[in-house]
Amino acid sequence: MYVKDVVVQNQVGLHARPATFFIQKANEFKSSIWVEKDERRANAKSLLGVLSLGIMGGTPIKIIAGGPDEEKAVIELAKLVESGFAE
Repeated sequence: MYVKDVVVQNQVGLHARPATFFIQKANEFKSSIWVEKDERRANAKSLLGVLSLGIMGGTPIKIIAGGPDEEKAVIELAKLVESGFAE
């Protein structure tokens, strides 16, 4: 398992459009990937799961992955979140 804490940088958080970018990136990897906020965890490859966490801007989250490319997956997803999704 590889885990990284990040803070969501864009103002609106992981709403529909940024969540879609996040999920598309997550689906590029073979590893199982989760997003965790306040002890609630969702599959990072599921739009409904990610949206159900209600992640707003400025919120700290954990990106967790397990599998053959876990470290690369977490690093790439953390970069995406920290970039503010180019908004």
